[in-house]
Amino acid sequence: MNGILVVNHFLKGEKYSTLHSHLLDCARKKGIRLELKTNLELALNKVNTDFVLFWDKDISLARRLELQGLPVFNSARAIELCDDKAKTYLELLDTVSQPETIIAPKTFFKEDLTEFAGAAAEVLGLPLVFKECFGSFGAQVHLCKTVEEITALATKRPFILQKFVAESSGQDIRIEVVGGKAVAAVKRHNADDFRSNVTNGGEMEPYIPTVQQAEIAVAACKKLGLDFGGVDILMNNQVCEVNSNAHIINLLNATGFDAAPLIFDMITEKIQ
Repeated sequence: MNGILVVNHFLKGEKYSTLHSHLLDCARKKGIRLELKTNLELALNKVNTDFVLFWDKDISLARRLELQGLPVFNSARAIELCDDKAKTYLELLDTVSQPETIIAPKTFFKEDLTEFAGAAAEVLGLPLVFKECFGSFGAQVHLCKTVEEITALATKRPFILQKFVAESSGQDIRIEVVGGKAVAAVKRHNADDFRSNVTNGGEMEPYIPTVQQAEIAVAACKKLGLDFGGVDILMNNQVCEVNSNAHIINLLNATGFDAAPLIFDMITEKIQ
């Protein structure tokens, strides 16, 4: 069986190369001939393969590959829903519990959103969490203590505001789901930041999720159409975010559990 691993041409660094090498090595051990291709390469060339493991967020490319008739994991739609935090929130409404959320009105230029920020603060309370709709590793997530802080962050880029869950400040649960099953979990904690992301200095340790937490993670992935993904659950069992291509090397380092073989098993089962 032949496959293509799609990664982003413009993301460089050891954490990316380590992940890519690990996936290629795991595929080889499974008897799969997996070839690495970047989104830049595929923007210029068509491919012929049995499947595509899409470890990127280039949604237009993923959709183009699907239109060629190729099985793509995860699908373009699933990646799109996870990549945009507003879309994630809307898709999961009535499926899992989430922090109370307000989606900012669309603007085309830098506008004065003081009126909106003030009204949102009345509804959600302060402090509240400001999240740009697009971003990774917690870099575009901020804790705002005043209306002025909200308006200073507000640009023409889309964003959401969420109620701050104080009991989960600096800690959450990450559950990896593959093929509709919760397969591993870690508890993440950061004593110096309300964000628990490892990239921001957080640490993680093995964690055994409750039955309810595992069910929440599986339900979120099913609703979003994910074949595999990482679900971040706050300490009050509300879903914080869902990742279509969570960094499984961090999970492996913390727990000793490797999700990669299960991903390839799932793909093999689906396309054969």
